[in-house]
Amino acid sequence: MRTQRKKGLVGCVVSLILLAVVVRQWTPGVSNVGDSEKSIESVKEKLRQSSLQYLNSYDSIPYHIKRSVTGSLPKNGCACEGDAGQLKVPFGDLLFPRVAAQELGSAAGDPHLEDLKKRRRQAYNSFRRRSQSAADILVVAEANSPLQYPTQGVEVRPKKSTLIPGLGLKHRSRRLYSVNLTASMGTFNVAAQVEGVVVRGEGTMHMNVSSSLLSALNWQLQFITYTNDIFHPNTADMIQFGTDGFQATFTIKIRHNVTPKLYDPGPRGEYNISALVTIATKTFLRYDKLQDLISSIRQFYPTVTIVIADDSEHPKPVTGPYIEHYIMPFGKGWFAGRNLAVSQVATKYVLWVDDDFIFTSNTRLEKMVDVLERTTLDLVGGAVREVTGYTATYRHTISSEEGGEEGNCLHMRRGFHHVIEGFPNCVVSDAVINFFMARTDKVRQVGFDPRLARVAHLEFFVDGLGTLHVGSCDDVIVNHASKIKGMLPWGQSDTDKAYSNFRYPEKSNIQNTLYYFKNHFKCITSN
Repeated sequence: MRTQRKKGLVGCVVSLILLAVVVRQWTPGVSNVGDSEKSIESVKEKLRQSSLQYLNSYDSIPYHIKRSVTGSLPKNGCACEGDAGQLKVPFGDLLFPRVAAQELGSAAGDPHLEDLKKRRRQAYNSFRRRSQSAADILVVAEANSPLQYPTQGVEVRPKKSTLIPGLGLKHRSRRLYSVNLTASMGTFNVAAQVEGVVVRGEGTMHMNVSSSLLSALNWQLQFITYTNDIFHPNTADMIQFGTDGFQATFTIKIRHNVTPKLYDPGPRGEYNISALVTIATKTFLRYDKLQDLISSIRQFYPTVTIVIADDSEHPKPVTGPYIEHYIMPFGKGWFAGRNLAVSQVATKYVLWVDDDFIFTSNTRLEKMVDVLERTTLDLVGGAVREVTGYTATYRHTISSEEGGEEGNCLHMRRGFHHVIEGFPNCVVSDAVINFFMARTDKVRQVGFDPRLARVAHLEFFVDGLGTLHVGSCDDVIVNHASKIKGMLPWGQSDTDKAYSNFRYPEKSNIQNTLYYFKNHFKCITSN
């Protein structure tokens, strides 16, 4: 009897689980009619902002929304929604894995939350100013050919869908109006079916839309959708759009949103350099000069973190508050040390200095931060003053000229492009001296080629051409420790001699080799 009861109980449990599975599979998905309408209205509003006022004349033409298509279109705003509660059955979490949702930045009762949100909003707006350009704005070419289509500004996320705004036909009177669309990395569909229009090829890479009424055809074109089918995180699909005797091509960008990397500077007031800036340097053997650098920094910035990369053969301890000392393999090199030091920076900005620099009252990091905060620059250099009194900024302009299959031409010239508005002592250039402050994430994005072990500098800016927006200010000055004693044979210590042997090796052709192969240059011109 007990055995039969156990079997019956097990049977009931299994039946409940199977019933739950059936209910879950048969429960129809919720179709949010409001979201579907909002997706279409959002695109229509963008088109109206692009001066395409003719859309208002189509509103009287009947159409029927296809919710199976509009459900995949991007909404005006994402919602933080997880799965609803589920049946409490054994192994429920395994059989029916749920999507969890967690709201961020909604800590109730946090007295500092509003201030945090304000700082976050300001940081994000600054990020958008730096990362977006006029090339991202939707522009529609009015029908002069007689095809009308978007020339730029149409984007879709990988494996997602979007409406194609701005399609139109302005043809003279004829019996039948017809257009064709062809893609190579995605498929077309319609978010709504307009009465009096025939659509062929839905869900394929080739679509034909035709109607005896031009107004109905143009209204139908406002509901054309594109779905990316071939995954690539950053590319574009070339869309062929044509009618009898006319052909046009436009692109749909396929890419993820750029994920911001924002840094919280803390409550506003004067710039908190310790929270915003980390000082990074690379040292090799010269611990006396390194200690002089640290002492001079502490005189003006006692709590700024200093990150030191050290590839000495017998490293000595470098200790003290706010100092991070990282040991590298012996003789690993100049650019490898830069990579290591920058990789450990946790602040918004990194200040690069040589280990034989000396801070003075003219080394005003606040000025560099102010320039970076108030402009779209990624990097700003200062000036280095030698013991002779000469001050150098080492400003260069860099350009690359197409050169065919044999490679391009690299042109480097002393000088700059223009003065920065609001900062009369600062200019825009493409390369600066070896004393600069930069956005940490941008320096990491370019990186330092570790093959350049002994002598290198401009190579970093060549690699960053097109990525880094560079400036230079001649009123932020760091002193250069005297080299005269170390260069005189009778004044050199054993450390000076060992350093010179590594710092000034026999002439190497590694720079030219990298320029030729890695950067695909065939020649360099400079002055």
